[in-house]
Amino acid sequence: MIFNKLSQFTAAEQSPSIDIEGGRRAFIRALGLGVAGSAVFGAVQATPAAAQQASGPTDTDIVNFALNLEYLGAEFYLRASVGQGLTQNEVTGTGTLGPVSGGRQVAFATNYLAAFANELAVDERAHVNTLRATLGTNAIARPAIDLGIAFTFAARGAGLIGPNDFFDAFANENNFLQAAFIFEDVCVTALAGAAPLIKDKNILATAAGFLGVEAYQAGAIRTFLISRGFFVQAGKISDARDALDGPGDDDQGLGDDSTVNISPTDINGLAFARTPQQVLNIAYLNGQGTPTGFFPNGVNGTIR
Repeated sequence: MIFNKLSQFTAAEQSPSIDIEGGRRAFIRALGLGVAGSAVFGAVQATPAAAQQASGPTDTDIVNFALNLEYLGAEFYLRASVGQGLTQNEVTGTGTLGPVSGGRQVAFATNYLAAFANELAVDERAHVNTLRATLGTNAIARPAIDLGIAFTFAARGAGLIGPNDFFDAFANENNFLQAAFIFEDVCVTALAGAAPLIKDKNILATAAGFLGVEAYQAGAIRTFLISRGFFVQAGKISDARDALDGPGDDDQGLGDDSTVNISPTDINGLAFARTPQQVLNIAYLNGQGTPTGFFPNGVNGTIR
C-alpha cells in the first residue's frame, strides 16, 4: 500500500548496487530482480492434490490468503495509531507464527488524520477477527511481518528516496499516508480477483463487504495525498507496483492538479483485479514471488 538492518530481507542481499531513476524500470533495477508473468489463481497453490488442481483453490484457501493481508494491514495501522499490534489470541493458528519487526505510534500533527488512522486500525482488526471466526480451526497463524526495512527498500526501489536513504513510515503523517498507499490499492485489487472464485455465497457476501471497506479506505488515502500535492510520489509508488505485478499497465497514480484520479478504474468503470501471484510479488517486493519484503518468511496457508 519503508530502519534498522533486518538480516531476513534477502532481496537486499541479492542486489549489489541500487541505481534509482524512478518508474517501472528503475524499480526492477533497484531490486536487481526481473518481473514474472501473471499467473492464474490456482497456479500459486503449493503442491495441491490433483482434484484441487482441477477445481482451483477452496474457499478456505482463499480466505486464509486474505487473512495474511489483513494481518499485515492490522499490524501496520494498529502500531501507527496506538503503538501496539494484535494480541496473542488474535494471531495463533496453523502454520508458523511469526514476529512483527518495526512500527511504532505516529505523532500525527492533524487531528482528523489521527482519527482516520484509528478508524483504519479498528476496521482491519475487525477484518482479522471476522476471517478467523469464519475459518475456525482452519485459520492460519500470523506470518512474520516486516514493517521496518521493507518500507525502505520499497521507497528506494520506487525512487522516493536515494539508494542510501531510509524511509520511516512512522516518522510523520505524510510518510504514513505514502506507506498506506502502498497497501490499500493492492487489497482492493486482490479482493476483486478473488471474488469470482469464491463458491460459498455467505463468504462471497463477506468478501464484498471487505472490498467496499478497502475501497473506501483507498479512496480516502488517495484524497488525502491529493490534498497535499503528493502526485509525483504516488505516481512512483504506482509505477513500482506495476513493475512487480507483471507486464500489464493497470495500476494508476493520482493524476495531477487538473485531472485527479481518486477511483482507479478501467474503461468500463471497474476496479481491476490481481491474482495472488501478482499480490505476492508486490508484498514480497520482487517479481519472482520469492518470500522477502513485508513477509520475509512468506505467507501462511496453501496459496503461497
